[in-house]
Amino acid sequence: MKKFLTFMAIAAFGFTSQAQTGAKIEFKDKDNTIDYGTVTKDSDSGIRTFEFTNTGDQDLVITNVQSSCGCTVPTKPTEPIKPGKTGKIDVKYNMNPGPIRKTITVESNAVNFEGGKVALKIKGTVIVPEQVNMMEKKKTLPSN
Repeated sequence: MKKFLTFMAIAAFGFTSQAQTGAKIEFKDKDNTIDYGTVTKDSDSGIRTFEFTNTGDQDLVITNVQSSCGCTVPTKPTEPIKPGKTGKIDVKYNMNPGPIRKTITVESNAVNFEGGKVALKIKGTVIVPEQVNMMEKKKTLPSN
């Protein structure tokens, strides 16, 4: 019986030491990606929001958020996110026509990502609406 209790104590200690304690970040969006879809340059602000939850047991601190280029501007929370609470990272894309394929790197004290770094992605396509020139002559004649 004494050996069994000693084994159980060692096993319990081993299991608790394996559990990660600290801040953990979980993003709402599948694969940490927001798809803009096909959007029109002049009718979309380019702002999207990544929502996340601190699923850990300590405050989550976002230390840095940076984009892969200057055409995408992210904003990070300024205050720590308490355990169980949610936060957001806003991303503004400048809506240049063409495909959107950008990465935003989030640096934090999260223990569930190596080095606390998480890659977020935005994708989609920006189009320019076809403009109609009222001065242009119609190419077809009406039929009688």
